[in-house]
Amino acid sequence: MIRRAQLAVLLAGAGASAALSGCALTGSTGRAEPAGAAEVRTVDGRGVPTIPSQGANGPLLPVGPKPVPLAVKLEQPLDPVKVRFAKPPKAGLLFDLDTGEVLWRRNPTRVLPMASVTKIMTALLVDERVPPGGRVRITEQAVHTGGSKVGVLPLGKRIGVATMLYGLLLPSGNDAAVALAQRVSGTTREFVTLMNARAAAMHLSCTRFASPSGLVDAGNHTCAYDLAALGRALLDRPRLAGIVARRQAVLPFPIKGGKLYLYNHNPLLKQRYPGTLGVKTGYTDAAGKCLVAAVEQDGHRLGVVLLHSPDIGVQGIKLMDRGFAYERRTR
Repeated sequence: MIRRAQLAVLLAGAGASAALSGCALTGSTGRAEPAGAAEVRTVDGRGVPTIPSQGANGPLLPVGPKPVPLAVKLEQPLDPVKVRFAKPPKAGLLFDLDTGEVLWRRNPTRVLPMASVTKIMTALLVDERVPPGGRVRITEQAVHTGGSKVGVLPLGKRIGVATMLYGLLLPSGNDAAVALAQRVSGTTREFVTLMNARAAAMHLSCTRFASPSGLVDAGNHTCAYDLAALGRALLDRPRLAGIVARRQAVLPFPIKGGKLYLYNHNPLLKQRYPGTLGVKTGYTDAAGKCLVAAVEQDGHRLGVVLLHSPDIGVQGIKLMDRGFAYERRTR
């Protein structure tokens, strides 16, 4: 049995905001990027971002708000969870949300487009900078944003930030992303600068943002490892965790009928997979189908990240099934 105490080692210098994360599948549509254009971005010159600490099963994910440096490098054995796919995702990760142990991986530091998983960072910044009672003005730029949208945002009206966060995270509204970014920073350009500053502070070596929505693939990229950190950070925010766990929401709204109906794209929630906590989905032509998801069963929490997967629901559930079977055997 692997000693779990050895698996709680944190990444050096990840910063107070760093935590496990996930990528998300959204309904945004974007133009295909030229082949390979967003896949080879290097940090150390070899195409692999530097990951400073190693665990018994390879790199450990950041755990908790104040990471502790680790100077010891251990040999990397095979992943403890074995899963084969006929058509695997381009990249993926299965991990323990509480210890940081990596259970299964495929190209975890490969840099790829992330589509609407981008909205995880947008939500984090809004959550910390806009109070619960804050309101968001619906601008012309927000209303005319393309791709997946809430779609009924009333131009010029001020909408409660909670409703806008639901619109951002459940139907993956690009219009909500633009309005929220403008609420925080005045312009989407300034908000993207803020997003990249936070990514740098969290030591997300693979990650670069080009928009608050993820609609544009060019210059908007990440890796499974970084998404694990972002997903965990979102789950550590009660307001956001409560939103992404919802399969649907009916909210008061200033439109005809007075109600806004929103539905979550997360396939684990749609299929009522036991213990699903959320987090986010995403899609563009270049990024393919992406998922960042978390599940709690028997007091244990696992996270999964899939990038450019042929079926995020089938593959996500298969990984979770194998991961929890491993947890029950070893704890």
